[in-house]
Amino acid sequence: MKKHDESAPAEVFAGTQWEALIVQSLLENAEIKAYIKDGTMGTLNPWHASPGGINPVKVLVSGTDKERATSVVKDYEQNQKGG
Repeated sequence: MKKHDESAPAEVFAGTQWEALIVQSLLENAEIKAYIKDGTMGTLNPWHASPGGINPVKVLVSGTDKERATSVVKDYEQNQKGG
């Protein structure tokens, strides 16, 4: 049985390019290194990169930071809903 690698990249957010950049900034302010995946696609075809689209822009973090990053993302999403 293969052991799970906690340092493997983990997706913590998927949305538009603007949202992904905001989330990346919030994560880095919390001292969590974050990377954007499919950011170029979000620029070329923004209708494909929307949250319900074919290929949303993703934010990835190290698996070791996933729990803290998920908390930051959850706070961001709650603030976006006005609650």
